[in-house]
Amino acid sequence: MLSLLAGCTLPQGTSTAPASWEPVAFSSLPGWNAGHPAEALTAFVASCQRIQYFPPDQALGGSGLALQLGGKAGLWQASCGAAKAVPSGDDGAARAFFESYFQPYLVTQSGSSTAKITGYYEPEVQGSTDRGGQYQTPLLSLPPDLVTVDLGAFDPDKTGKTGIGRLDGRKVVPYYDRFQIENGALDTSALAIAWLADPVDAFFLQIEGSGRIDLPDGSVMRVTYAGKNGRPYVPIGRVMVEQHLLAANDVTEQSIRAWLEAHPDRAKAIMDANPSYVFFQTAPNLAAAAGPPGALGVSLTPGHSVAVDRRYLPLGAPVWLTTTDPVTHAALDRMVVAQDLGSAITGPLRADLFFGTGAKASVSAGAMNAAGTLYVLLPRPAAGSAPAAGAPPTS
Repeated sequence: MLSLLAGCTLPQGTSTAPASWEPVAFSSLPGWNAGHPAEALTAFVASCQRIQYFPPDQALGGSGLALQLGGKAGLWQASCGAAKAVPSGDDGAARAFFESYFQPYLVTQSGSSTAKITGYYEPEVQGSTDRGGQYQTPLLSLPPDLVTVDLGAFDPDKTGKTGIGRLDGRKVVPYYDRFQIENGALDTSALAIAWLADPVDAFFLQIEGSGRIDLPDGSVMRVTYAGKNGRPYVPIGRVMVEQHLLAANDVTEQSIRAWLEAHPDRAKAIMDANPSYVFFQTAPNLAAAAGPPGALGVSLTPGHSVAVDRRYLPLGAPVWLTTTDPVTHAALDRMVVAQDLGSAITGPLRADLFFGTGAKASVSAGAMNAAGTLYVLLPRPAAGSAPAAGAPPTS
């Protein structure tokens, strides 16, 4: 999430060059024997409960060897079936399961294995379903005039790309930007699903894409991502550095929020520098204890769910992550599961770690901006099948 705010330069290896997958032994994973893979196994099983209902040829993402070994739902059936039988909370059993069904691969690109690790969280904010008093900032649902165009239907070179806009007569034109939306382009009274007490809360809620709204009667409304206006994302942290409002080495959610709240007369102009705008939907059936749903459609697990770029890594894949804790600065080596996507998460050497809900999670997520290493775990080919090119032989 920090990269969304700051527009930080990504490390070497996040170019458009293809990714490479170097097979390694489990014993070479930093902290593997001392880790707690059982905690991530729960997240993996949650992914499996979704993947097992997909058609076998359902694409999950990935490139190269990751695509060959884990890019289709059918390739995960054996490991998903076995995962359900592993005793919950048993690190030894979980470790044995992963070692039996997977092969770890060090992710590299252009000769580098240095990944950029950031963090995100689920905000908890004050709001109301009715406008009045302090509740004046709307959280909008998806407008009915917003259209999504499959560009690949018109040009094969643009397969997988979409355009977002609205109809103006017989033409599709770009959708309203943030400034236009906040200055009357849409009927907020018809589209608002909630009204927040703080416009800065609304802005950060759009950055994170989901959240919890504490209502005046004591109940909680869960909201999740419904769509966006298609305008490019401009990180306001970068804008603030360019305007000498923040130092380049002091761009966190906390520093940005503090400046915005201390300068209410200038805050709106800074936020409007980002033309991107996110729309929401309510999630009344989402259990209070469950995390927000990720791109795979399952609830995220704090500390064990990551957003990745599915052009390189398949959704649902376990990933051994090594980096540094943003608060304690101790080594952070653990199993996570690729369950989400992010607009700033581009390239194979990128991961966005989900930290959970509320203020405590926001501190870690906002400070998370560290180098790390990613080892993706891909299913071992079924016995008797030919191994993919570059894969080690099965034992």
